[in-house]
Amino acid sequence: MKLGLFGGTFNPIHCGHIKAAEQIIKKIELDKVCFIPSNIPPHKEENELADANQRFKMVELAISGKHKFGISDYEILKNEKSYTVDTLKHFKEKFPTHELYFIVGHDIFNRVQTWKDYKDLFELSNFIVISRPGFSDKDDELPLAIKDDFRYYKEDSEIKFYKHKSSKLLIKTQIKGLEVSSSEIRELIKSKKPLKELVPLTVERYISNNNIYA
Repeated sequence: MKLGLFGGTFNPIHCGHIKAAEQIIKKIELDKVCFIPSNIPPHKEENELADANQRFKMVELAISGKHKFGISDYEILKNEKSYTVDTLKHFKEKFPTHELYFIVGHDIFNRVQTWKDYKDLFELSNFIVISRPGFSDKDDELPLAIKDDFRYYKEDSEIKFYKHKSSKLLIKTQIKGLEVSSSEIRELIKSKKPLKELVPLTVERYISNNNIYA
C-alpha cells in the first residue's frame, strides 16, 4: 500500500490542503493520504495557533466522507514538539509493509537541513515535495545539504524523480489549488469577512460556533 503522510499545523485546514492531497493521490497513485496535525511545531511560532484538539477536529470534519483520506492523532497525543523523523519512525514501525510518502511544501523542504536528524529522513520514507505552478528551475533545485545524496532519476509529465542512496524516492511536482494560506483565512475571520468557500462548510461552522481565531 502506498500511504501518503501529510503533516502540518492545519491552522486551520482549508480547501487548498484538500485539493493538494486529491491531486497527489492521482499523480503519484497513492492508495491513501493520512493527515497528521502537529501539536507543537518546532519551526513555526504561530501566535494564533488554535488548540491542538480543535485543529484535529477541523481536519476530521474536512475529510469526513472521503474514503482515501485518514487522520492520525500520533503527534497530538505526544503533547510535545512534533519532529518529522520521530513521526516517520512511528509510521514505519506501525506499517512495516507500506510504502510511505511524506508530503511537504517546497518552501518548508528547502530548510530541511534545520530539521532534527535530517539525514535519517530519507532512510525512512519517500518524499513528495509540492509547489505551485510558476516556480523556476532554480527554485526546483535540491537543497545543498542533501544534494549529494541524490541522483536525478527520471521525469514524467511534470513530475521529477530523484533517487536517494537508500533507494527512497524524492518526487517534486506542482499542484494547482486555491491561492490561499491559513494565515490569510485567520485574518478574514478576525476582520469578520466572508470565507468564500476557502474552507469546507463544516469547518467554517465549527470555527464560528467555537469562536476560534476571532
